[in-house]
Amino acid sequence: MTHAPKPPRQPLFWAALAFSSGLWLGVRAWRPPSWWAIAVLAFVLAGFWFVTKRAWMAKSLALGTWILLGAFLIQVRGGRAGDPQILEVADGREVTLIAHVIREGYARAAGPPSIRRSVDAETEKIESEGQSRPVRAGVRLAVYERVENSDGAESRTLSPGGVTGGVEKWTGEVPVPPLSYGTRLRIRAKLHPARNYRNPGAFDYEGYLQDNGVNVLGSAQAQQIERLAGFSGSRIQLWRTRIHASIVAKIHQLWPPSQASLMDAMVLGEDSFLQNATRTEFQRSGTYHVLVVSGMNLSILAFAIFWTLRQFRLDPALAAITTVVVSFAYAFVVGVGTPVWRAALMLAIYLGARLLYRERNMLNAIGAAALGVLIADPHALFGASFQLTFLAVFIIAAMGAPILEQTTLPYARGLRLLRTASYDLHVAPKVAQFRLDLRMIGGRLARFFGKRAGLALPAIFMRIAIGFGELAFMSALMQAGLALLMAYHFHRATMMGMPANLAVIPLTEVLMPAAAAAVGLGYVSTTLAKPAVWVSSFALQGIAGTVHWLGGARVADLRVAMPSLTMILIAMAVFTLAMIAARRRVFAFFAVAALACVAAWIAFVPSRPHIRAGIMEMTSIDVGQGDSILLVTPEGRVLLVDAGGLPLWMHSDFDIGEQVVSSYLWNRGIDHLDTVVISHPHADHLGGMPAVIANFHPRELWISVDHPEGELLPVVAQAQKARMKISVKKEGDEFDYGGAHFHVFAPGRDQDTGAMRPNDDCLVFTAKVGRTAALLEGDAERVVEQRIVGEHPDAMVLKVAHHGSASATSADLLSTLHPRYAIISVGARNGYGHPRREVLERLQQAGVKTYRTDEEGAVSFYLDGNSVTPEVALIP
Repeated sequence: MTHAPKPPRQPLFWAALAFSSGLWLGVRAWRPPSWWAIAVLAFVLAGFWFVTKRAWMAKSLALGTWILLGAFLIQVRGGRAGDPQILEVADGREVTLIAHVIREGYARAAGPPSIRRSVDAETEKIESEGQSRPVRAGVRLAVYERVENSDGAESRTLSPGGVTGGVEKWTGEVPVPPLSYGTRLRIRAKLHPARNYRNPGAFDYEGYLQDNGVNVLGSAQAQQIERLAGFSGSRIQLWRTRIHASIVAKIHQLWPPSQASLMDAMVLGEDSFLQNATRTEFQRSGTYHVLVVSGMNLSILAFAIFWTLRQFRLDPALAAITTVVVSFAYAFVVGVGTPVWRAALMLAIYLGARLLYRERNMLNAIGAAALGVLIADPHALFGASFQLTFLAVFIIAAMGAPILEQTTLPYARGLRLLRTASYDLHVAPKVAQFRLDLRMIGGRLARFFGKRAGLALPAIFMRIAIGFGELAFMSALMQAGLALLMAYHFHRATMMGMPANLAVIPLTEVLMPAAAAAVGLGYVSTTLAKPAVWVSSFALQGIAGTVHWLGGARVADLRVAMPSLTMILIAMAVFTLAMIAARRRVFAFFAVAALACVAAWIAFVPSRPHIRAGIMEMTSIDVGQGDSILLVTPEGRVLLVDAGGLPLWMHSDFDIGEQVVSSYLWNRGIDHLDTVVISHPHADHLGGMPAVIANFHPRELWISVDHPEGELLPVVAQAQKARMKISVKKEGDEFDYGGAHFHVFAPGRDQDTGAMRPNDDCLVFTAKVGRTAALLEGDAERVVEQRIVGEHPDAMVLKVAHHGSASATSADLLSTLHPRYAIISVGARNGYGHPRREVLERLQQAGVKTYRTDEEGAVSFYLDGNSVTPEVALIP
């Protein structure tokens, strides 16, 4: 009688879980570090006391020690703060920095006639107003270089040293970054502190930069940078950056530009040349993990190395050591941070355990890797990358592997030694019958293909079928298990993840070793590299085609709001129960089904928005130098007036509609809009609207122009394609909508919109509930305001026109409206001088309580029909 082996213990897994709980506790319950240290010592001593008396108590104290240690570590290990003196000169004025490069970057087009590169530098000294002082701080610089046309060929101004001077022809190839690591520079730059968009749920950009050692942002022209003598930094890091740049150049030499940017990202983690549209397609198809170098990429490469070495009969221990060394070298050269280092560490632990015949204990390996990463960087726990990576591996180890061990794995093992009938005695009866059936099929096929081929064909077919089935199951399980984190961090439900990964993962398994071989052979001879280049190009085209086809499907673009606390707790409970039930064959099916139901709930059940019933809400969202206003009517109709945006001349991939406006709405639990409104066709009002329409599928679009053109034209075309009702609103329109009364004051009914300045075409209206109303002016100016004054409206809340420009908000308007509150949507440190001092003085003289998004962030006004209640979302 055989007994199933006891499941292995996972002390390091439970230690990592306790340590993570301590990190979470330390962030939310600050205490003096000495308190945590004393508690750790007390728990350790108590654990030793109970270790021989009550083992269960000693184990509990050990877990408690890890919790306390995590709380202690995260409170004594903060981000690199840098010298606060740097903030004294970060006010937009020009200063001279003596600094050295700590992170180099490649050039990107910034619109003709310029290119732009982003580099990080650490200051050594700052010269300002005739004074010089030593300051150590991190600066992220945007360096602009002038591109000139000479003899019809593009060129750029670079010196032989790589900074300024003579003309170097732009060949389209990727050069070694001229601002290389360790280079000392004198830079004339303008500095300013980083600033978050001050909306609830906004990305903590300031914290992100602090974690990466960056204290302020800056900009400089290439001709204002002078190379200095000497080197500052680590020689090891210098060699890493040189190798990295050399491989990037080699990739662009071997592959055409259309493929090289993807090869950079998938093989080397270099995303400088990726277009934003490419990223979006990979995200929508659920294959973004392939686009960026992750644990899967390293694992595929490591497996190829280990398998190749074993084919040459290399000793298993030596093959494992070689694989680990190469994997760590690869992680070092890639330099994309903790995701690859986590994978390298887990690979080393797994191969070491394999040599000691302990490979069954995958959860222990996961725990050891997590502990190593979190001790080195405690803040990694709160990043989406860490959570997704370890949860994915945990799903495989804690759920996928146990289920496969009870279902397909015995049959996969049963394919071994198929011609040896005596091996049937060493397998389960069902597997023995399976082997007998395959031999019978092989006997029939032997009449046509011969005895050896006849028996091999059924085995090969079954291996492919089992492998395909396991890949499909694991992909579906991963999509279900990661649904909560995907919704929480990215507000996405990846409906195409399983079919996309069924094609993409096998192709990636071909691409990674082929691309690595091509790059290696490319340093010897480009001719020798051609076969590997051809194979990897074929795989890359398959990946790109699959992603484009599935990522372009409408069902792939399913966006979801922030999960509620109830949903999060239920999802975590079901996940825990599924993990436990996966090891029990009777309940495994129900565990997977429950997990799938929770994932479907997250994806398809609408969220409950955080709104106040029976009250009209007007919220000015912080979108920087632009406008975006959320209107919620008493009956719950949700409107968005404008969606912010960046001007085209900035040539930025940053999408305010996606990353700021949508993020705020999802954080409010809003997953659909009833109506979107474009006040006028300026980029800072409509630039984010395409993303909003795609994410929230509104039913109506209100505009102010009769014949859309310019930047408004593609937005209207998108609305028509989405079968939205498009309405042109003009002066005199009055209607009730969702329990609120709307009155339109501009543009004029007989006005030929589109022929005048866009600001004069602005849609101006009031939204009124009972005796309370709000006037939304967009970017209206004096001519429009004179028309409004003639109508004698009243409004308790005023959305100040044109970001506080002096061309609006006249004294006549204020004396006619008698507003109690005003909101100015304006960008911090904007170059227009908004809001103007005279406008602020007029508002003050009129007794209007004025709020500004650059100071208060998102501001809400609640109109109940009798009074208005202002509310600042984030207290400064």
